[in-house]
Amino acid sequence: MAEFQVPRVQEINLNDEVKNSFIDYAMSVIVSRALPDVRDGLKPVHRRILYSMNQLGMTPDKGYSKSARVVGDVLAKYHPHGDASVYDAMVRMAQDFSFRYMLVDGHGNFGSVDGDAPAAMRYTEARMAKITLEMLRDINKETIDFQDNYDGKEQEPVVLPARFPNLLVNGAAGIAVGMATNIPPHNLREVTDGILALIKNPDMSIDELMYFIKGPDFPTGAMILGKDGIKKAYRTGRGTVLIRARTEIEEMSNGKSRIIVSELPYQVNKAKLVERIAELVRDKKIDGITDLRDESDRDGMRMVIELRRDVIPQVVLNNLYKHTALQASFGINMLALVNGTPQTLNIKQILEEYVKHQQDVIRRRTQFDLNKAEARAHIVQGLLIALDHIDRVIELIRASQTAEEARDALMGEFELSHEQAQAILDMRLQRLTGLERGKLQDEYEDLQIKIAELRAILADENRILGIISEELTEIKNKYGDPRRTSITIGEHEIADEDLIPEEDVVITLTHQGYIKRLPVNTYRSQKRGGKGVQGMSTKEDDFVEHLYITNSHDYLMFFTNLGKAYRLKAYEVPEMGRTAKGLPIVNLIQIEKGERITAMIPVKEFSSDHFLLFATKEGIVKRTSLDKYINCRKNGLIAISFREGDELIGVRLTDGSQSIILGTEQGMSIHFNETDVREMGRSATGVKGITLDNDDYVIDVGILRENTTVLTVSKNGYGKRTYSDEYRQQTRGGKGIKTMNVTDKTGPLVGMKVVSEQDDLMVVTATGVIIRVSTEEISTMGRYTQGVRVMKVEDEQEVATVALVQKDDEEEV
Repeated sequence: MAEFQVPRVQEINLNDEVKNSFIDYAMSVIVSRALPDVRDGLKPVHRRILYSMNQLGMTPDKGYSKSARVVGDVLAKYHPHGDASVYDAMVRMAQDFSFRYMLVDGHGNFGSVDGDAPAAMRYTEARMAKITLEMLRDINKETIDFQDNYDGKEQEPVVLPARFPNLLVNGAAGIAVGMATNIPPHNLREVTDGILALIKNPDMSIDELMYFIKGPDFPTGAMILGKDGIKKAYRTGRGTVLIRARTEIEEMSNGKSRIIVSELPYQVNKAKLVERIAELVRDKKIDGITDLRDESDRDGMRMVIELRRDVIPQVVLNNLYKHTALQASFGINMLALVNGTPQTLNIKQILEEYVKHQQDVIRRRTQFDLNKAEARAHIVQGLLIALDHIDRVIELIRASQTAEEARDALMGEFELSHEQAQAILDMRLQRLTGLERGKLQDEYEDLQIKIAELRAILADENRILGIISEELTEIKNKYGDPRRTSITIGEHEIADEDLIPEEDVVITLTHQGYIKRLPVNTYRSQKRGGKGVQGMSTKEDDFVEHLYITNSHDYLMFFTNLGKAYRLKAYEVPEMGRTAKGLPIVNLIQIEKGERITAMIPVKEFSSDHFLLFATKEGIVKRTSLDKYINCRKNGLIAISFREGDELIGVRLTDGSQSIILGTEQGMSIHFNETDVREMGRSATGVKGITLDNDDYVIDVGILRENTTVLTVSKNGYGKRTYSDEYRQQTRGGKGIKTMNVTDKTGPLVGMKVVSEQDDLMVVTATGVIIRVSTEEISTMGRYTQGVRVMKVEDEQEVATVALVQKDDEEEV
């Protein structure tokens, strides 16, 4: 029987073969060439260039090396494509107008914003930029996976550790098959702040992230018109932003005007732009331009467009925006590889994937350090055993014929491992000295501490996130710089807020919840002891309880007796006349029935390095990071939990290391450091700040600073100032010391404020009469005195509250 033979010609469907082959080609282009990895923001060619430079030792502290050396090494080991593709990628990483934070430090001609080609690779030199070290940091600690190169002779990284979020920071652009990516560069400080906030609050929304990451920040500066395109791109992964050159219209000495262009939109070729403007003038499509010069030099960009005397400069400029690249659009398409699969991502997803990558890097680095420490501790332990039995060890070694025999004898005698026995054989005689033994013992103890610490890190995900936050903050402080691209109002995007001027305003809130806004100059300074002016018409039995001076664009945070926080913009509070009673606060924020405002503070921005310090009537204090309240809206958020019968009396904004003072109705006070109060979550209750007598309660909380005095005001209008150094610092929770001698004449205290001579005091009665007094006019006295009359209180009247405002010299009488 004849042997069966496989036919040499196989029939295949041409349609299927083309389809399968093209899919294979497309996936190869997508995964291995055109799209960046979401973790390190690099395409394979960029990753291979940086890794090759690292392997060649081309670090920032060494001299420059020929670019051809890098290109040749990349081609030979990792990237079997044309040399032009490698060199072009390397050149872009060295151009300050292409990369926001350059990854290659170039020496020589690397091209220009005019579109000039770089010099050949045999002429230029390069080395890694300083920030590139952060991309490769800890790469030798098994933090990432390696794979075979194209011929299996070398190993190359699958991804770099990327200790800063390079995908967003430097952006990426690439055209694959059937898809493309175009991610704009961003500011390192902003992106880092966004990640730090996301780590603290994983439930943060994209709109809240945009509080930290304002928008793209291009290396060439210029201006982004409007926020709509940014918002759409950040929410969906796709959007378009309009970029406009930074221009200025100057008046010339001869009565003419000229337009100065100092910054261009990203990726605009300046030489072609000049040619385009000249072409429009030649074709008479733009009229009024008499001269066009490029005066750019090493100090910066400067294009000069001189105009005729009879034209309106803004009209010419608008025409230039319309017909030239002085105004250009940037289509954002945030497409990247996630686990080898192309995905369109929103801004939060990109940051989440980066944080996951960093968690993996820190976990693997810690495990590497742990393994190394445990291995060393194992060796040191063996050496210590040998030193404890040195005579027997020497005897065993001398009795052995070979090293292998000696090693086996040691292992059998002292139950040592192969590694320990070999280390003993390799031990030098100087280790036998007492000093060397002490060093080994100290090393072993240090290793045990290190091992315990590393194991604790691996067992606690919060510790890993904390390390990521610390290292990102370090990189931000070292390499961060101010934003270059400003974000302005779009032509069809003018928000209500942009129409409201920024100015100082007074916000008043009554006990029964009526709120209003007034210009700060409504109240004029008066001499101490005056009767005041009518500041608000109130309902019967109502009185002004809170009065603050703030900026119209700042946030107002409201804290209620139920422990909830609400937020408004100051300009959202209606402006009313001096004698108007105001608008019910329930019309502005959604407080519940029976809920009333007990504290109100203005906030500029919600940063993680500031804190809210809460004080309650029963003497409880709590400290919480300010960024925990960024989610606060008009419908409220839990701010603090209370014990039964307690309520909030004061909230202060701090930097985390302030000196705190509490004052009570019966004239007691306590001064302690804010660090005595540990940082807590939003819904925590707090800890004891002061121990109170049965008939006493806390009336106010303040922050003691240098060159300040403690101002106390009583219900009957008496007040005084006392130097802050009379209040010795104590541990929180004590009974404190006296701050004012409370008598029937003075009445109990209603307010305690920490003041400087630059402050004015607003004193408000229960019927709404307000007097504004300079704190300089209030006498300075000891803690045990009664004070002087600050305000003449009429019969059956009493002081309800006091507030501080900044002194305005123009308002003083």
